[in-house]
Amino acid sequence: MTQTKGTLLGLAAIGLWSTAPSLIRLFSETAGAVAGAAMIYTLASVMLVALRGWTPLRQYPRRYLLIGGALFAGYEVALALALGYAQDRTQAIEVGLLNYLWPCLTVALMVLGGRQRATVWLAPGLLLSLLGVAWILSGGEGLSLAHIVANAARNPVSYGLAAGGALLWATYCCAAKPLSQGTDAIVPFFVLTSAVLWVKFALGGATLLPFSVSSATAAGLLCAAAAVMALGYASWNRALTHGNLALLAAVSYAAPVLSSAFSAAILRTALTASFWQGAALVTAGSLCCWWATRK
Repeated sequence: MTQTKGTLLGLAAIGLWSTAPSLIRLFSETAGAVAGAAMIYTLASVMLVALRGWTPLRQYPRRYLLIGGALFAGYEVALALALGYAQDRTQAIEVGLLNYLWPCLTVALMVLGGRQRATVWLAPGLLLSLLGVAWILSGGEGLSLAHIVANAARNPVSYGLAAGGALLWATYCCAAKPLSQGTDAIVPFFVLTSAVLWVKFALGGATLLPFSVSSATAAGLLCAAAAVMALGYASWNRALTHGNLALLAAVSYAAPVLSSAFSAAILRTALTASFWQGAALVTAGSLCCWWATRK
C-alpha cells in the first residue's frame, strides 16, 4: 500500500459518502424511514464483517465501546431518520447539508477542550458555516429570523435530527481517539446501529411499506446504499494509515458541495441558487476552520 494508493482510497471514500444521503433517501421512500435505514445498516454490517472480520468485544476498551458506540449509533440513526422523515427530496438534500456543520463543530469542540490551538480564522469560519445554513433555511428570502423559523418549522423533526446528528458526530470525532487506544470498533458500532434501528422499528409503531424485496430496483438500492456505507468506512480507515492526510483533509471539507451535487443528480431535484450559495458558505466556513488549526 503506497501513499498514492492510500490517498486514492481516501478520495474514493469521500466520493462514496457523498452519495450516501441520496441513496438512503431513495430506499427510505421504498421501504419506509425506519425499516429502510435498518435494512441498509444491517446489510452494511454484514459487508463490513466480510471485509474486516469480527474482533471479540473484550479486546476493545470498555469506555470506547460504551461512549463511542452510543455517539456513533446516535449519529447514524439521527442522520438516517432525518433523511427518511424529510417531507420531499429537496428537504432531504437540505437536511443532508445541515449535517455538514460537523467539521466546524469538531474544530470548535477541540479548541474549547484545550486539545487544539487555533488562530483568529476560527470565528469567521464558524460564522460562515452558520450563515450558510441560515441562508438555505431562509429560502433565498433574505436573512430574516421569521423566514428561517417558518421554514424550519415545516419539519422540525428532520431539521432537529440533522443538527443534533452533526453535534453528535463532532463529539465522536473528538472523543474516539483517546477512548479507542488505537483500536477500531467500526464493525460492532455498525451492528449496534442496525440493532437500535430494528428496536425502534419494533417498538415505535413504524410500518414496512409494501414493496417486493425481489424487485430489481429495491434490491439494487439496498445493496448500493449498504455498499457505499461499508466501502466508504473501510476505504477511509486504510487512507488514514497510508494516505496524504493534508490533501484528504482539504478535500473532505469540500464534501458539502459534492454531496449536494450528487444528491441533486441522483434524486433528480433542481436546487435553487440560494441553496448553492448556502452550500458554498458552509464549505468556505469549514475550510476557514481547518485553516485556523493548521500548524
